[in-house]
Amino acid sequence: MSTATLSIRRIGRVRPLAMLPPSFRRRVLFALTACLVLAAGYQFWLRDSSFVAVEKVTVSGLTTKDANRVRAALTSAAHDMTTLHVKREELEQAIVAYPVVRALEVSPDFPHGLRIHVVEHRPAALVGGLPVAGDGTILRGLPVEGRLPTIPARGNLHGTRLKDPISLHAALVAGGAPAALRSRLEQVEMRGEDGLVVGVRDGPELIFGDATRVHAKWLAAARVLADPDAAGATYIDVRLPGRPAAGGLPAETLAPVAPAGAALMAPPTAAAPTGTAVDPATEPLAPASPDPAQQSAPESAAAPAPTSAQPAPAPADTTAAGGASPPPG
Repeated sequence: MSTATLSIRRIGRVRPLAMLPPSFRRRVLFALTACLVLAAGYQFWLRDSSFVAVEKVTVSGLTTKDANRVRAALTSAAHDMTTLHVKREELEQAIVAYPVVRALEVSPDFPHGLRIHVVEHRPAALVGGLPVAGDGTILRGLPVEGRLPTIPARGNLHGTRLKDPISLHAALVAGGAPAALRSRLEQVEMRGEDGLVVGVRDGPELIFGDATRVHAKWLAAARVLADPDAAGATYIDVRLPGRPAAGGLPAETLAPVAPAGAALMAPPTAAAPTGTAVDPATEPLAPASPDPAQQSAPESAAAPAPTSAQPAPAPADTTAAGGASPPPG
């Protein structure tokens, strides 16, 4: 590209600005300069100045026995901030020793106030006698109210979180239970091929399998439990939440199902109930039922009796053989 072409392009870019009146250009430059000065003043002076320093801290939402210490830690950290520069990471670091805190909701109250609402973990189960949240956080010192399901302790319980994967998944299932069912849960355990199984007091067992789609599985379990037709079930399988199944119902409510091949060896039984589909390929062949009128008749009537209309056999012709006919009697 030639030098002349570059010069033409540069002139074309500068020309619109050069065409503005001098007074307007001065105003634009003054406004830009003022914006830069204000931005620099806010960034490096105002937002950290004492004019907006935090002087009053309000902490709410604490219910545990460590409430006073958590409140003191948050208040101390907040006094080093301003309402224009709240350092959330420093607030969270100040309470890292208290796992009962799940989240902080911080809202500045300009010019000198700061409101902090503490969201605490809710105990979902007991592991080794310790309350545990749904995400596996061990809530040491958190008061337990009401009944909580138990989870068999696996491995050590040191630290702030469960380390065993099975215990973590069981806590996740317990933590997702609807409020109406929480007080009825008794235990969550791993049981062979069924996977995670939840025991319900005065109710059926809930087979979850794994800890995926926990919310959908709890919704499916709640729908089946509310269905009057499922009364008396011993278990509810929600491993496929779109197709939950209730099992162990009384025998009179279910059509019996024979194992494969048993129908070919068993004697003929009564006809299937009305509405039951029968596969002709697997249905055993049985002799036709006799007519009830024939069953009530005596056995002698089963064979037809000879009638008088039946012709008698003709006498043998002996003339052809040269013999004399017998004398008349």
